[in-house]
Amino acid sequence: MDVMCRTGSVLKFIGGVVNKAVSFLVFSVLDLVDFILCFAYKVADFCIEAEWRPCYCSPTKETITGSGAKILVSEQGGSKIVSLNSSKVQLEDISDTLYSRPSLVAEVSKLTVDELKKLKLDGSGTTMRTCKKIKKGSPRSSFTVNSIVVEMLQGKMVGQQLHHIPTWSDCDCKFCNSWTSSTKDTLFVKAQEPKDNKAREDVIFIHGFISSSAFWTETLFPNFSSTAKSTYRFLAVDLLGFGRSPKPADSLYTLREHVDMIEKSVLEDYKVKSFHIVAHSLGCILALAIAVKHPGSVKSLTLLTPPYYPVPKGEAATQYVMRKLAPRRVWPVMAFCSSLACWYEHISRTICLVICKNHRLWEFLTKLVTRNRVRTYLMEGFFCHTHNAAWHTLHNIICGTATKLDRYLDIVHSRLNCDVTIFHGKDDEVIPLECSYNVQRKIPRARLKVIENKDHITIVVGRQKAFARELEEIWNTASASN
Repeated sequence: MDVMCRTGSVLKFIGGVVNKAVSFLVFSVLDLVDFILCFAYKVADFCIEAEWRPCYCSPTKETITGSGAKILVSEQGGSKIVSLNSSKVQLEDISDTLYSRPSLVAEVSKLTVDELKKLKLDGSGTTMRTCKKIKKGSPRSSFTVNSIVVEMLQGKMVGQQLHHIPTWSDCDCKFCNSWTSSTKDTLFVKAQEPKDNKAREDVIFIHGFISSSAFWTETLFPNFSSTAKSTYRFLAVDLLGFGRSPKPADSLYTLREHVDMIEKSVLEDYKVKSFHIVAHSLGCILALAIAVKHPGSVKSLTLLTPPYYPVPKGEAATQYVMRKLAPRRVWPVMAFCSSLACWYEHISRTICLVICKNHRLWEFLTKLVTRNRVRTYLMEGFFCHTHNAAWHTLHNIICGTATKLDRYLDIVHSRLNCDVTIFHGKDDEVIPLECSYNVQRKIPRARLKVIENKDHITIVVGRQKAFARELEEIWNTASASN
């Protein structure tokens, strides 16, 4: 027995070393590939659309001045967008992981530039200072910002409407761009109401990253009991940038934008007063933000695989979460996929170009190969988004809220009386099971249910009937106790 344990330990150690060595080589090559793709896309964008499109790998900075604009104020550990207008000032968190993703190529470039700056400063006897203070008597403010934010917000600065025209690398089909023909600037919401239109309670469903409302409507909605269908109004939303919802090219897809759109499209349009929330993965962060903002309205909170990574003291929160979510390893496969999506702006854009822009072809081939035996509702969520939406949502929601989640969970624990239930698949390789245990430690009253032999998707898909019954039980218990 001891020999077998030692052999297993040795093999595990060797496997870990091999994984790290291969990962170092693979991601060193990917760093270079992403660097080359940066220039390739700049040329392609200029040739096809006659304009340069910004990217976050640019080392240049730009300065903007004036009022009525959005300005990125850089601070240690993060940045904030300041929106200035005649009536109010809004702050929107922007994750520094968007423009600070250290790679071998970037690190070498940065070290070289820093050394040259030091030599130049030593020779001139001057020192550089960032523009963090406003000069007295100056009628206009000046801030140093990342160039992409300036370019993306130029339209908003002059009062233009949302940019409805898809880029050449995005899908231009009617399904993906159905929002452009709508007169209402709201999210797509799939509502299922009782036949007599007299629902006693509302349930809001929020999907996860690169998904859509079909994740709920094609699995749970048909499997709720007749009693539940006559009692509840089900509201499943496509998040901003996904499915059939708007995909504005000038949006930074911040937490504020996502939450505001859900409030506008669901709570206000459907006149929702009190509600239950069911959320999956990234949607759990939005669910917590909504619950904290409407503490007296939430009857129950059901979280599936919440991505909560407690940040150790002294660590840069956003960078820590990015490395936990995307560890830059080739194995397991999901870690490799997460790393591609999180670390490489231009490689991930290429993946969107190949898959999302041509989703109709992939759906056709899937139906052809499977003889139409496989339903494609999961593909709808996976394919129907833009790279701009996925890239900013991933960084600004999962990474950018790293400093907020502790406060949200503390508020749910101390100020909200709603029932909290957590579900997590034991075989989930996208969000580790430890994340749900971390949430339960912050909210001791929360009930955690670990589902054997289920992963990030099959925690719902494949067990929708059982999960529908579990949700009905949660709602009935919450309603009885309120």
